Amino acid sequence: MNRAELVIVGAGPAGITAAIYAARQQIPLVLLTQDVGGQAVWSSSVENYTGYQMITGAELTARFSEHLAAFSIDIRTEVTVVRVSGHAGLFTTETTHGIWESPAVIIASGRTPRTLDVPGEKEFRNRGLAYCATCDAPLFAGKDVAVIGGGNAGFDAVLQLTRIARRITVLERSPSLTADPVMVRKALASGIVSTSTDTEVLEIIGDRFVTGVRIRRGSAIETVPAEGVFVEIGSLPNSSLAPDVEKNPAGEILVDCACRTSIDGMYAAGDVTSVNAKQIIVACAEGAKAAIAAAKFLHRR
Repeated sequence: MNRAELVIVGAGPAGITAAIYAARQQIPLVLLTQDVGGQAVWSSSVENYTGYQMITGAELTARFSEHLAAFSIDIRTEVTVVRVSGHAGLFTTETTHGIWESPAVIIASGRTPRTLDVPGEKEFRNRGLAYCATCDAPLFAGKDVAVIGGGNAGFDAVLQLTRIARRITVLERSPSLTADPVMVRKALASGIVSTSTDTEVLEIIGDRFVTGVRIRRGSAIETVPAEGVFVEIGSLPNSSLAPDVEKNPAGEILVDCACRTSIDGMYAAGDVTSVNAKQIIVACAEGAKAAIAAAKFLHRR
């Protein structure tokens, strides 16, 4: 059995910031995570993080990691947290690499990309179908591709692909695009992007590799030719590891203004929570708030 005063689950922007703030309070802590950086590392360009007019997600994550390394923090990577349970003063965090006990815990486990759940999706994953344009866009140089999702995630992928692909078709199920207008304008200005709203994806088709997307638009069923498909339809909170804490209908952990959950001594921060804006800068702020609240809780004990 391992023990720490504070266990932090996840090392995205929220978890990293929480760890830094807790370390500054001299709290013995452990940071449990699969990797350092979370989804922020996959953003092609971050233009709304104070202090940087433009910085890539990878560069910003590197800055975060450098700051984290300035403290003597016990960081356990390649660790999957299975379950967090217990009560104030005695929480148990079960992982694939052992069990931790702690008086307080901060859950900053982030989110996981949502899947389509249509025929062909599993079969063509990594054979033309991808969930990360930052990772895989270079594989589709000079090709026709489809991006499924008309929100900010979808258009972040589109903007990356405008520098690489020959033609890009955006498929959105809603009646209108939901991405920030500035992103949409920039994408359309490239001259190689077309959009299709009120469009339902029925199937990913191909032979050995993807050749297209079968869609329903109105009453018509059509095929959009594509040699690559990027699924960018949002994400789900990684909150199932805390089954006893109160959540909203979307599965997000409910928190108050101090990042307190329904369980005393348990805090949550970042995209796994009910906080409205899923932004890197917001996740950092929430991580700081969670660490400050956890420190006050531990000092009272």
